[in-house]
Amino acid sequence: MESSNNYNINILDLSDEMLLAILNKLNMVDVIYSLVDVNKRFNRLILDPFYIHNLDLTVKHSLLQRVSPLDMQKIDTICKKILPKIHHHIYKLTVPSYLIESIINIDYPQLQSLSLVNFEEQKLLKYLTGETVYRLLTNQITHLSVDIVYDKNESNIFLLILSSGKHLTDLTFHNRFSSEHLGNPTFVLSSIHISSTLNKLIVNVTTFDDCLYLLDGTLQSLTALIIDIISISESSSIIDNTKKLPKLKQFSLTSERMTFAYDEKVVPLLRRMIHIEDLTLFLNVGRLGSINMDDYINAYIDGTHLYNDVFAFMPQLHRFTFSINTCAPISNIGFPSNDDIEHSFIEKGNRHVGSYVHNRLPIQTGQCHVFSLPYQFDTYLLMRCNSFQGGLFNKVRSMKMFDSYPFEHDLFEKISQHFPFLRNLTLDNEAGQDNKQHSSTLITFPYLEHLNIMFADADYGEQFLFEKNTRLPRLLDLHISYDTLTMITNNFTNDLARVNCSKIRHIVTKELYVPPKDFHLYFPLLEI
Repeated sequence: MESSNNYNINILDLSDEMLLAILNKLNMVDVIYSLVDVNKRFNRLILDPFYIHNLDLTVKHSLLQRVSPLDMQKIDTICKKILPKIHHHIYKLTVPSYLIESIINIDYPQLQSLSLVNFEEQKLLKYLTGETVYRLLTNQITHLSVDIVYDKNESNIFLLILSSGKHLTDLTFHNRFSSEHLGNPTFVLSSIHISSTLNKLIVNVTTFDDCLYLLDGTLQSLTALIIDIISISESSSIIDNTKKLPKLKQFSLTSERMTFAYDEKVVPLLRRMIHIEDLTLFLNVGRLGSINMDDYINAYIDGTHLYNDVFAFMPQLHRFTFSINTCAPISNIGFPSNDDIEHSFIEKGNRHVGSYVHNRLPIQTGQCHVFSLPYQFDTYLLMRCNSFQGGLFNKVRSMKMFDSYPFEHDLFEKISQHFPFLRNLTLDNEAGQDNKQHSSTLITFPYLEHLNIMFADADYGEQFLFEKNTRLPRLLDLHISYDTLTMITNNFTNDLARVNCSKIRHIVTKELYVPPKDFHLYFPLLEI
């Protein structure tokens, strides 16, 4: 009996260090609301400036990391009873849009870093021009992060921030663009007076022109630009893409869409960065018709091209992180093999490179993927998928698979093993599976929450939703053709997909439909 009592350990028996380690794993809002004023020890730990200086008031739902509204009782308690005790210790504050009214009028004398999450444009504009936020932005804020839903006038908000942030050194500006705004540059800077204090900018834009505008010299102190571009295509001839960029030390360019302007636009931009030290590239390049058609052996982006045509202009470069897909023409006479690609890096002294090549001689096109090791990106584009050779990709959370050849069961088994923490998976393949008699091996994607098979053959609906093939214990979000869904479930009457569909909360289909009577029994947790 005495021995068994040794296991009755109270949480208050733990050391301060262990308690803080536990608290740091929990959502801060829940910690503050539930434990402040419970006892003196919790107050001492939670209200300590070291713990409370970074106050994050967001709560994220696991589905697509969407911010969920807090219970109003918690909000009222935190704002009325707790913030007055800690406001003078807060150095960094993260605020979702639905809480801004409750907390923004409190004085934060030490605040230097502010994150505004999930704001609609007009609401954000209202607060940026209001007295409290404008005063903070003008007098205190050095680090600002903005998450905004694009409407009509969002570029004015960007310019307003740059012109108002007198002490701003670090800006993250995340846009969620609607399709009607794609293709229109929105970041023309030179027409207004902008504070020159900004050192680091993280931003996503729609066009390559936006990138050139941001590097036109207006941001005089900019040393780091981390930019995601939706589409890299032919840009305006009036924007200078030749002037050197001697102050730029760090540059990251990511773009998932295939670009045919790499050689004409991206390479000249990179050559301007004469003092760059840290370079990151995530690109999907098409070279069909964009290079000398006789020069097949150099069609793929490889070590020879990168070192001779890019790095030769960057004498101070010491870190290069990359994932580059190339789709290019090949010939029957000479085409680069995977060994050729790897050797092009090895002979330059770089052995930390992964690659795979798939040459399709009948149609004289090929696909090459080169990437730095260990793989550092959270997204992986898998094209010409049956040439995938494996590897360990622990950081990847999102994968997009494209091919015109079938995806078989054993490929998905390999994907589940080599991408163990995958959360989002998109398939684009109209070719049905050849081997319908799947292996007896049951595949499990333990963390997969979002599955998009909208533009995939119905066979992949069976592959992923039938529990005898694949187990998806956390699937919450499904994009699928309604015709495929009704076919594989026999109009929501069979049990083959019922287990994998039981936790789904969100379904997107191409077609409008009226749910039949058994629909909601198949998806009991669906949010309407």
